[in-house]
Amino acid sequence: MSKRVRKAVFPAGGLGTRFLPATKVIPKEMLSLVDKPIIQYGVEEAIASGIEHIIFITGRGKGAMEDHFDISYELDATLEKKGKKELLEISRKISSMARISYVRQKEPLGLGHAVLCAKDLVGDEPFAVLLPDDVIDAPTPCIKQMIDVYNERQGSVLATMTIDGPGISAYGVLAGSQDSHNERLYNCTGMVEKPKFEAAPSKQAIIGRYILTPSVFETLEKTTHGAGGEIQLTDGILALLKTEKVYGYTFEGKRFDAGDKFGMLQATVEFALKRPEFGSKFAEYLKTLPL
Repeated sequence: MSKRVRKAVFPAGGLGTRFLPATKVIPKEMLSLVDKPIIQYGVEEAIASGIEHIIFITGRGKGAMEDHFDISYELDATLEKKGKKELLEISRKISSMARISYVRQKEPLGLGHAVLCAKDLVGDEPFAVLLPDDVIDAPTPCIKQMIDVYNERQGSVLATMTIDGPGISAYGVLAGSQDSHNERLYNCTGMVEKPKFEAAPSKQAIIGRYILTPSVFETLEKTTHGAGGEIQLTDGILALLKTEKVYGYTFEGKRFDAGDKFGMLQATVEFALKRPEFGSKFAEYLKTLPL
């Protein structure tokens, strides 16, 4: 009987230089999107998808992120004393979301290296990888959609979205063919990192959600270090293709690049408009702006 996807890896060791000076002290994953840190959206997506164990790959200066998902005895005691039950419930819910573990990535040696750091905790199981910068708004959580594909096909699954035009050059791009039984599914034959528009093998851009088999750890361990001594996840998946099926899946939903200032602004506006307590008021305010 095949093993189910129970664990999710969150590479969160980056420096967040695109958001300086805000990220000089604050981890980029802790920047607020409306009223929650960016990384909490990904954790909530994983938990809503059936994930039981969250594994954060961290680095120096990430203590605030660890504290956020821990119990805050002083805060909880103060809220309880003041009778602020709703806020107390929010605080306690964060610290009891899931089983959470932390692995320190001592050097920023690439996404592949960050995933490899989780090997001992993941073990011999399929697992999810979520890049915190990618915030996805979807009726069915993106990772849940991908787990369903994994359960059916028993192969690694890469989330993709369709990009028309030169913008495709900013992404890793899937090479392959559309599946004959599922129009959202692609049989992957390769990947090209940030190709020129005219050389892109498809319109399917790979974004920050993956379901991977544990065999990827073996391929990553054998992957040659590239520029800056980094191990790239793309290289590990390309090696995996030699022995296993890998699929691209065009998820249902909208992705925001919260690792980019403009993408963060877009996400802030759209998520704020969805909030029942002030969304309509915010919409009315936007209409008053001299745009």
